[in-house]
Amino acid sequence: MEKPNLDILGRNLQTLRLKKGLSLSQLAQDAGIAKSNLSRIEQGDGNPTIETIWRLAVQLNVPFSDLIARVPASLGENGIQVKLIDQGTDNPRVDVYWMSCAPHTTKLSEPHITGSTESITIISGELFAGEEQDLQKLSAGDTFTFSADKSHCYRTGDLWTTLIMVITYPKQEQSI
Repeated sequence: MEKPNLDILGRNLQTLRLKKGLSLSQLAQDAGIAKSNLSRIEQGDGNPTIETIWRLAVQLNVPFSDLIARVPASLGENGIQVKLIDQGTDNPRVDVYWMSCAPHTTKLSEPHITGSTESITIISGELFAGEEQDLQKLSAGDTFTFSADKSHCYRTGDLWTTLIMVITYPKQEQSI
């Protein structure tokens, strides 16, 4: 990730951490990363993986998109590229991502916020997706919805695969 994008991510992360009243030490411990690494990410000097960003979002109990909001570039690693297309503002919250996966790529995802679902629509290629022990084979035009609050997996075969991912978070209680 380029420096301007890391700066945006760092500011978003620090703002959310402080809003939740968490210290660097507490969030680092909860997310299973070193405090020094978390500090570098907040300062825009780290280079976090997508999985690290997801773990931080889960620990902060916020959508992944809250951490990468206003990051104009796609995020990528290990054959996966992800870009936030739109961030919903309604209740329940719905966020939309574009994702591209290289051939012979497996992406294991940790559980998201409790009650979250993912709907994926394949644009091109083929993909096996869902809970690791119950993967569904999907081709261009197929849509599949599954619970995202359990560990899940994406696996490609011989083709590049492009998809749209819609994450729907649980409805939040309205404060009066």
